[in-house]
Amino acid sequence: MEIDQIIDQIHPLPENSKLKIQDCIDEVNYSKGHILIRANKIETSIYFIKKGIARAYSNRDNNEVTFWFGKEGDVLLSLKSYVANQSGYEDIELLEDCELYQIKTEKLQALFEEDINIANWGRKLAEKEFVKTEERLIAITFQTATERYKELLQNNPTLILRIQLGYIASYLGITQVSLSRIRSEIK
Repeated sequence: MEIDQIIDQIHPLPENSKLKIQDCIDEVNYSKGHILIRANKIETSIYFIKKGIARAYSNRDNNEVTFWFGKEGDVLLSLKSYVANQSGYEDIELLEDCELYQIKTEKLQALFEEDINIANWGRKLAEKEFVKTEERLIAITFQTATERYKELLQNNPTLILRIQLGYIASYLGITQVSLSRIRSEIK
């Protein structure tokens, strides 16, 4: 997905504001398995996925718990670093070779100071990420694993083909055996 499409899906910008952001963006490539963002570290960049898949996870009792997947057009960031300039709690791992757009948070913050349109765009970025977090919390609290799996299938049908079942089971909060059972019931 091209960067101007990604910018517009967050919040449309006047062309001159969009160009200011694009001037601060670098294209970077990383291999499958690369840990892009590390827990307990202040992340100084924000990434947008041009091509590839990623997952966010945290370690709990020596067990990785996946809580988010990203695909083309999605944002990869530590929200805590972006909003509060504090260490994040998540690791973000690339599940495929990825082509990413990278912008340094410091450069983006400077653009917020000089261009109200970009400042509003940055606010919309944070708001959308907070809504995704809220939706995930509500789903975990009120939906069964089967309902969450069906929702994943409905909203992101191609992800199922691109992500290891162990990560999907972790995302759903169940074992791979339980996921296999759910998958066979749905078929």
